[in-house]
Amino acid sequence: MRMARRSLLQGLGALEHMMLVQRGHLLHWVPVCLAVGIGGFFALRFEPDMTQLAGAAGLALTLALIARRTGEAFRPIPVALVLMLAGALLAAVRSHSVAGPVLGWRYYGAVEGRVVALDRSGSDAVRVTLDRVVLERVSPARTPLRVRVSLHGQMQGIDPQPGMRVMTTAHLSPPGGPTEPGGFDFQRHAWFAKLGAVGYARVPLVGLELPQNDWSLATFRVRMAISAHVRAALPGDVGGFAAAVTTGDRSGISLAALEDLRASNTAHLLAISGLHMGLLSGFVLGLLRLVLAAIPGAALRLPARRIAAVGALIAATGYLALSGGNVATERAYVMAAVALVAVMLNRRAISLRAVAIAAIIVLVLRPEALLGPGFQMSFAATVALVAVFGWMRDGRVKTGPRWLQPVVGVLMSSAIAGLATAPIGAAHFNTISHYALLANLASVPLMGMLVVPAAVLAALLAPFGLDWIGLWLMGLGLRWILAVAEWVASLDGARSFVHGPGPWVLPLIAFGALVVILWQGRARWGGLTAMALGGLLWAGADRPAALIAEDGGIVGVMTTQGRALSKEKGAGFVAQNWLENDGDGVDQQNAAARWQGDIASRTKLATVGLGAGTVELVHLIGKTGLADFASCAPGQVVVVSVTPQVPLAGCDVYDPKRLRTTGAIALVQGRDGVHLRTARDVTGDRMWSGWAR
Repeated sequence: MRMARRSLLQGLGALEHMMLVQRGHLLHWVPVCLAVGIGGFFALRFEPDMTQLAGAAGLALTLALIARRTGEAFRPIPVALVLMLAGALLAAVRSHSVAGPVLGWRYYGAVEGRVVALDRSGSDAVRVTLDRVVLERVSPARTPLRVRVSLHGQMQGIDPQPGMRVMTTAHLSPPGGPTEPGGFDFQRHAWFAKLGAVGYARVPLVGLELPQNDWSLATFRVRMAISAHVRAALPGDVGGFAAAVTTGDRSGISLAALEDLRASNTAHLLAISGLHMGLLSGFVLGLLRLVLAAIPGAALRLPARRIAAVGALIAATGYLALSGGNVATERAYVMAAVALVAVMLNRRAISLRAVAIAAIIVLVLRPEALLGPGFQMSFAATVALVAVFGWMRDGRVKTGPRWLQPVVGVLMSSAIAGLATAPIGAAHFNTISHYALLANLASVPLMGMLVVPAAVLAALLAPFGLDWIGLWLMGLGLRWILAVAEWVASLDGARSFVHGPGPWVLPLIAFGALVVILWQGRARWGGLTAMALGGLLWAGADRPAALIAEDGGIVGVMTTQGRALSKEKGAGFVAQNWLENDGDGVDQQNAAARWQGDIASRTKLATVGLGAGTVELVHLIGKTGLADFASCAPGQVVVVSVTPQVPLAGCDVYDPKRLRTTGAIALVQGRDGVHLRTARDVTGDRMWSGWAR
């Protein structure tokens, strides 16, 4: 007993010493604790009611009181729990604050609304987002706050303009759920974008009312006007690229150029993110300091550094407004603003403390951003860069002769950022660009030295009608970047594909990396264990033996050659997602050729599983397939793309009506046979789910 007590006291003493060592570094863990709470809220399979949320708030208050009475060494433990509960409550408040009606059925009819956003879909169709929506025969209480419509076909109607009130006849449906259980949840994404319905139109768009002097859309109109001006001065993909990096409008760049940028891992140059915001702020900061230094006496009498930081912050704020203020740009702006304010206060601008403050602000304002690849990749790259260069600075590590240090710095920055973001990019996009470092080394420096300064020059010369000079210089840099992307994408083995990870893989890798970077003392190397465990779970993850789309339109069965699809055409988005998550680089047509049997038949039969646990899966496509189907065999699972008028006796049938209650389905091979798992099983019943009852 005495020995056990002594061991316990020694353990508590060691823990107390370890916690005291963390003093001065605990702010870094605040966004981590908030993220744990936010992630826990979104991982729930049920929607907490007000009683449960009030209970969580009461528990947080109790823990806060306990923290006040806890010793300095162990006080961070209850504080961490308070922050986790605060993160969950922030996510709950945000979820309720954006609530709006979601269309509960398929709608066809007149759609009227005001244009508040313009972009392009994955099929290169123009997409309009409308608010102040009016739907035929739908009461205002059931009408979504926003709808998004893709304009297909030969459109002879008007060109949609910001703020214009338009009308068309469209097919609308509720936002779709995950394409497979555990996949990307578009329903949740649409909820926070206030999209209550999505669809398409094949008839011309009619203008009902010209844009009014609505200040809420003033920046949108300015953005689109600048975008049109830039694309007129720089036609083709170069103009589309220039419009994307200046106004955030990506509608002018072709799908081929986008694919090259993605294959070379330079697509991040399109998004107005931390790189662009940092380059712009840094250029303006340096330019203003040079101008002030050139004025006799100004540098001696005025706080030039602080004035330059104020000017850079104003420029960054204008860039935020001009870009449309999407989540990625807001995140980049917060990070740049924190650094510039630190300059004004004579604090170190680039530090882990500044990164932590930026992450706290973003998570408080938009907790849902945590789940997106933009937030994860941005902060992963920033934390890794600040940590590595901080260690080198503190250790006085030299990177060669003075004249060579800038080149080595660029090489190291690209390599560090690439390594930090590689697991996240592979997890979300299922691809690895093998020549990403080469492409970024050839492109990123030119973005900072030519493209961004040329954009600032164009803005300064625009009032005098000389902006073409800056745009011409900008075009030179962007042509080079597009050429590099095309060349790298054409190299053999430029890109490989990886299968999607399980739900615990990224959290484990991220937590392990944060422990290595943020924790003080030798225990930090324990984070490598968590990272290794995440890697092992990823490598050992099995893909489903069969997948069924949420509308029954397509089925995919895993074979020795890869996933075989039941259709050559149609349901392309679902098919592409399945193949990407499998780590399979083939297209839908080649995947359909793997199907054993007549691919042209409207009735498809496949065997799922091994041994005694096998299940026969039948896919009936359309009314023809349904009419040709005679009867079920025992143990068959029948998937029908149309709802039968007469129930199929003795069959386990999944038709569109039933699938609306389950979402997409995965058949998973287990030790005791094939198990069926639905999207609803994984995501649960949340306020954004919209499952049919």
